[in-house]
Amino acid sequence: MERAHAITALAGENIESVVSVLDAVRVSGATTRPEIARVTRLGRNVVTDRAAQLIAAGLLTEGPLGRSTGGRAPRELRFNAAAGVILVADLGATSIEVATADLAGSISNARGEAADVTLGPTHILSRVAELFDELVDSLPGDAHVWGVGVGLPGPVEFDTGRPVSPPIMPGWDGYDVRSFFASRYHAPVWVDNDVNVMALGELRGGLAAGHQDVVFVKIGTGIGAGLVSRGLLHRGAQGCAGDIGHMAVGESTVQCRCGQLGCLEALAGGHALGRDGLELAHSGQSPVLAGELAAGHEVTAQSVVDAALRGDPAARRLVTESARLLGGALARVVNFFNPSLILIGGGVASAGDLYLSQVRLAVLGRSLPLATRHLEILQSPLADRAGLRGAAFMVVDELLSPAGLSRTHDQLLIS
Repeated sequence: MERAHAITALAGENIESVVSVLDAVRVSGATTRPEIARVTRLGRNVVTDRAAQLIAAGLLTEGPLGRSTGGRAPRELRFNAAAGVILVADLGATSIEVATADLAGSISNARGEAADVTLGPTHILSRVAELFDELVDSLPGDAHVWGVGVGLPGPVEFDTGRPVSPPIMPGWDGYDVRSFFASRYHAPVWVDNDVNVMALGELRGGLAAGHQDVVFVKIGTGIGAGLVSRGLLHRGAQGCAGDIGHMAVGESTVQCRCGQLGCLEALAGGHALGRDGLELAHSGQSPVLAGELAAGHEVTAQSVVDAALRGDPAARRLVTESARLLGGALARVVNFFNPSLILIGGGVASAGDLYLSQVRLAVLGRSLPLATRHLEILQSPLADRAGLRGAAFMVVDELLSPAGLSRTHDQLLIS
């Protein structure tokens, strides 16, 4: 129980300096006590004391001797990412992805399957728990789950971890997702919108690394955006910042699943592409989609994208119109928010340059020149892994924050 007591001992009046030393190693890359002192501007004696606490707690380990700068060579310090295990899940409208992660956010044992989020929270979360149990059973005997992170395809009140009136998730409104998993794994749980965790994944380990102001857009069944401002994820006052899918994009009689008319999501999202693609298949305007339907295959957004990439003119028109509408909406975001990078992910983004070129044209045509002078618009390379990695970083950042380490969580006590 020595390490258990050491972790409990981290919670005290020195917690801010403890976290400063830890972050100097795990985030800033400092490897020796003198380097940590320079990064944190703490005294050497304080750094030595805090490092000793973190070593006893198992969060830092000592490595080989570093390079001497004139005196005795300093001993290197390393963040012990293997000290704990995180369970992460990224839920979409039609899929479940789960994995384990270490305390550095590295993903392992990822697996996924098709799912229908409209079946409700009890059904879907029970299946996630079954997959989590399989992952836990495969862990070494001395491994402990330190936390759980979940991304959901709808608005989430971050402070409570509860979805709030999610348009594509009937039966989920106000459901206590946090308690569902906390009671099973005796670990703290954090829940966020899936696009927020994808944005965090890109920020911490993807193309957004090094950027301060970023918009991550997911074009899946619906449309949402995660915002990064000054290098930090911006959730807004209640956690629903970036919900661009319900921006009005002109006069339209098409009703969105939120109940309003003319929402971007209702006209340009994956559900809309599948709906309009089915009409093209029935009417015969799209030979490729008509062939899919005749063969007994379901016509989905991915069917439309695949048909467009095969050169089907009607399908290409649907895909390019979706991109044009998204680009027009993003132009408003660019003028208001002035990001340096827009990343586009989700299934519809698999149309690649066919989609991105139309988005770029619309954004450049409707944005102020200064706002687009250094703007990049790229496809996310992390695909579904962005959500899993982001969920892991969400948990790690909360666990290893001053507030997280100050709590006396039994689940953090490593025996």
